[in-house]
Amino acid sequence: MRLDKFICKSSDYALADVVALIKAQRVKVNGQLASCATQQVHINNSVTLDGGVLTPRPFRYYLLNKPAEMICSNIDEHYPSALNLLGVERIEELHIAGRLDADTTGLVLVTDDGHWSYRLTSPNYRCEKVYEVVLSRPIKPEAVQRFQAGIRLQGETQLTRPAALVIIDPYHVRLTLTEGRFHQVKRMFAAMGNRVKALHRQQIGCLCLDVDLGDWRCLTAAEVNALSGNDERYQALDIEAVNPLKRPYS
Repeated sequence: MRLDKFICKSSDYALADVVALIKAQRVKVNGQLASCATQQVHINNSVTLDGGVLTPRPFRYYLLNKPAEMICSNIDEHYPSALNLLGVERIEELHIAGRLDADTTGLVLVTDDGHWSYRLTSPNYRCEKVYEVVLSRPIKPEAVQRFQAGIRLQGETQLTRPAALVIIDPYHVRLTLTEGRFHQVKRMFAAMGNRVKALHRQQIGCLCLDVDLGDWRCLTAAEVNALSGNDERYQALDIEAVNPLKRPYS
């Protein structure tokens, strides 16, 4: 974790204030004066401010059922940020792991743990995401093999990774991906001469959506550990206890 973010997570200082503290030589890392806000520190390093040891707050992990016409951004833009639905403090420290388009609904994971979210979003870890897709035209049975073999997206040379396509009915399919290219689901079906009318993410890894549209909940330590690929750093996880103040979407 970057030193400036470590200090923010261990105090009530804003990021701009932390830079000033470091420049004023009030911060030490393992007994040495810190000179760079971007230097990396480990959770077990000794970081002090004016001689007092800083201890970061536990990481937070949430599941959210994103409605349409909301964006997966930390700030409001043309559409409001989905983070507005969370009734928690220090919301500015959170980010969404694995974004959805404004018109796409479903499961998003929210956290302040960058290492954990990287495991979910990097194609290197092949974390499966399951989507329910409604199409404008009937899909042909041979599409199953096309998706499995990989599809060349417009403007790209490398085929998509093998994807599992299940045809529920001619206009409704279930698609499982292990990567997340820009607008990938829509572009894959466009390459097949079809168009996505509605898109909903139902599952990430072993975690299925289990809250109503616009609602959210905290993840359990077991769920966080499972999504981390049983990384040893999550085996004895200390998750910040939060009483969810749900804000149902209306």
